[in-house]
Amino acid sequence: MEFISDLMAGYPNLWSGGVAHSVLILALVISIGIVLGKIRVYGVSLGVTWILFVGIFFGHFHLNIDENLLHFLKEFGLILFVYSIGLQVGPGFFSAFKEGGLNLNILASGTVLLSVVTTIVLHFTTGIPITTMVGIMSGAVTNTPGLGAAQQAVSDVTGADAPEIALGYAVAYPLGVVGCILTLLGLRYIFRVDLKREEREAENGNGHQQELTVRPVTIEIHNEAVDGKRIRDILPLINRRFVISRIAGEDGRHGELAGPDTELHLNDRVLVISSPADIEAIKVFFGREVDMSWEEDDAQLISRRILITKPGLNGKTLAQLRIRSNLGATVTRVNRAGVDLVASPQLRIQMGDRVTIVGSELAVSHVERVLGNSMKRLNHPNLLPIFFGIALGCVLGSIPFAFPGIPQPVKLGLAGGPLIVSILISRFGPTYKLITYTTMSANLMIREIGIALFLACVGLGAGEGFMETIVGQRGYVWIGYGALITLVPLLVMGVVGRLWLKLNYYTLIGVLSGATTNPPALAFSSEQTSCDAPAVGYATVYPLTMFLRVLAAQILVLCFL
Repeated sequence: MEFISDLMAGYPNLWSGGVAHSVLILALVISIGIVLGKIRVYGVSLGVTWILFVGIFFGHFHLNIDENLLHFLKEFGLILFVYSIGLQVGPGFFSAFKEGGLNLNILASGTVLLSVVTTIVLHFTTGIPITTMVGIMSGAVTNTPGLGAAQQAVSDVTGADAPEIALGYAVAYPLGVVGCILTLLGLRYIFRVDLKREEREAENGNGHQQELTVRPVTIEIHNEAVDGKRIRDILPLINRRFVISRIAGEDGRHGELAGPDTELHLNDRVLVISSPADIEAIKVFFGREVDMSWEEDDAQLISRRILITKPGLNGKTLAQLRIRSNLGATVTRVNRAGVDLVASPQLRIQMGDRVTIVGSELAVSHVERVLGNSMKRLNHPNLLPIFFGIALGCVLGSIPFAFPGIPQPVKLGLAGGPLIVSILISRFGPTYKLITYTTMSANLMIREIGIALFLACVGLGAGEGFMETIVGQRGYVWIGYGALITLVPLLVMGVVGRLWLKLNYYTLIGVLSGATTNPPALAFSSEQTSCDAPAVGYATVYPLTMFLRVLAAQILVLCFL
């Protein structure tokens, strides 16, 4: 049985104990952690964070791998993790700063700022080193990239790793998950929320929901100023984003497709598709809303969703495709990353978009051939933007930026650099004909492999001194400090969001879950309602919050180390 001992403890004559030993340790830590992460207590699970705890357990019993290899795998896993996050959130990052999204992001930024202030106050009042406090803060807000950014900042300044950051993170993380959920429940009782009314308002499209959804409505035209005018001439008059898909009138038109040159007349009925934020103004302008079943009115027209899969279309506007004039069909909406967008002529399409086409069977089939609609083509991985983007991210993360009052130059590091580059590439890449699309499954695979490697290596590195720190250095009191960092910002900003910004409860708890980058809290919030308001709020603030958390962890280390 000597070979089993060598596999677990490592071969003494081989660098890093041997490849088989290193792979075995990592595989066991990750697989056991994933299994334990499926355990739920009262519906709450710590998920992949169990990998960190299993790594600490292995490290405590000296089942470890070479320090240099450990450091490389940890940083590489972090890069994969944050880069995949950037690719996912990038397309919606800048749209999140519209009127409704701006308020939500201000609220989330205030939550980040309060957690930083609480951390600084605890650092000075308790005398706990800033490295430990940053680890506690990252665990209290369940932000793993912040943990990685802090560790790399310490390494840049001192030339050595700081295992106490991971220890603080591990101690504070469980209550960070539970504390956030308890706060969301507490806000419900503090404000005596009527859940049914809040859900009804959320489904009708309140606040930021109005900017991220579209819905169809049938309007009967009573505005005499519209009579006899073409649709292209009306668009500048109302200054709202909308699409008129079909028209039915007294002149014999029944459910016909509408185009830019279609004339509108009094008593015509038109199917308008727009966002809830614009739809009321559109109804007032044209006339009044009526009920009408367009499917029964014209059975010859069909509606079908088609995938954009031809690389040559990436970055083109809908106007450039000329689908209405050349193919006799109409684009009514574009679905990107689960969000329906108004199909305005200036909208640039991207690989992986799903466009809703209305037209005859023949016209829709022609459009399908033009746009591609080939899932096989989408499944082919585009590796260039991934590895080229990672290279650019490493370069950006290594550039020092000098700020007044900070003794050491600030670097975005291997967490911030790839994150920013991936956001920019996924957002602006299609404009320059760069295909950045990756399937959700491929993106999730990269992300999960990255976070698993990172957490396993962090746990293995911190395991040796874990019990001594918790017992000998009264590390258990860190749980209380982490609870303060979790609860104080959420309660304060929850009150601000409800009383000052008048946010819908379900949007508010989604924003607060996103402000702590807390997936278990999002899962809890989503289970409370059938509407998607929590997910929309979470997705709106998540990109900026992630960036601020990474930057805040580094700045704290550089300012107070």
